[in-house]
Amino acid sequence: MIPNSKRTAELDFNKIVTNALGVFFKDALRIVFIHPSQAAFFLRTLNWQKKAAKLRSKWKDVGVHVPPILIFSVTNKCNLHCDGCYHHALRPSPETELSDERLNRAIAEAKELGVSFIVFAGGEPLTRPGILDITNEYPEIMFLIFTNGLLLNDDVLQRMAEKRNVVPLVSLEGYQNDTDARRGKGVYEQVLKSIAKLKEKGMFWGTSLTMTRSNFNEVTGDNFIKELVNSGCKLFMMVEYTPVEKGTEDWVLTPKQREEVVKVRNAFRAKYSALFIALPWDEEEIGGCLSAGRGFVHVSSEGNVEPCPFVPYSDTNLKNISLKDALQSNMLRTIRENHGQLEETHGCALWEKRAWVQSLACAKEPSKNQDCASRA
Repeated sequence: MIPNSKRTAELDFNKIVTNALGVFFKDALRIVFIHPSQAAFFLRTLNWQKKAAKLRSKWKDVGVHVPPILIFSVTNKCNLHCDGCYHHALRPSPETELSDERLNRAIAEAKELGVSFIVFAGGEPLTRPGILDITNEYPEIMFLIFTNGLLLNDDVLQRMAEKRNVVPLVSLEGYQNDTDARRGKGVYEQVLKSIAKLKEKGMFWGTSLTMTRSNFNEVTGDNFIKELVNSGCKLFMMVEYTPVEKGTEDWVLTPKQREEVVKVRNAFRAKYSALFIALPWDEEEIGGCLSAGRGFVHVSSEGNVEPCPFVPYSDTNLKNISLKDALQSNMLRTIRENHGQLEETHGCALWEKRAWVQSLACAKEPSKNQDCASRA
């Protein structure tokens, strides 16, 4: 059991994250107000979010810690091989993925616990089409899907549009030169075609912009953002590059660029009718790193329950344990209780402490220490 003082601190922080999600959905409702069908969906979603928050609070009253957000990397497969990809660098050897049945059951468990916001990542999530059938079963949950955009064909978009609780987040590195340099020749043009389809369908969609030292001026430039807004983009996720892959350390933002991010984000919020989130800056403003259940946990495609997508260590797996029990793991609890050790420097704060997280994950089964060490 968590000491009372620490449990109170967790409860207070969870309330902060819940309030932040409430602001997010209220802002989304304001942005789509002129589109009746989208507005009706976000109004229902806002009500569901409130009910989920009450449910999480009830679980906390009996000592069960439930974060509002779950991140599922639903597959290691991808139709691209992007330079600097953290997933490829951290998970080079694919293992047996969770079945659609177990993934579905995990989301059903999440709903019962009060999780109200689920992120699907990968690999490329849309290489696993069964996930869209799963999202249709849970209209109360908002699903955000990180995608390279190449598989957003008419059938996929129609399936997404049926329930409106799926928001595709299309990844870009800037204009053609930067996007194709990192993702492959011709990718930019294919993504533009997908974006045109999203606009034609009237979908609520967003973009994920990874900011590096070389593309910073482009992806934070007013012309680039304006073109995306005009193309129907309603959500901008501006993410600082974390140098997971060796040899990419000089991709990280300069101190001067980091200082400019909040000013740029705030200027866009004031100018455009869209949601702008900058990570890790938004995390810093509400108390720092959200990993290990302070705001979210990560589940790998194999079912490992991890503190963060950037730190692939776990002491529980959903193949042999319930989601409720996995969320109470010793590793996650210890990270939350020692949150003061996590300082946002660049990219992922927990990545800087990965050796510590590794030791926590391996403590449960000392015989696996060598295997854990090989993943550091």
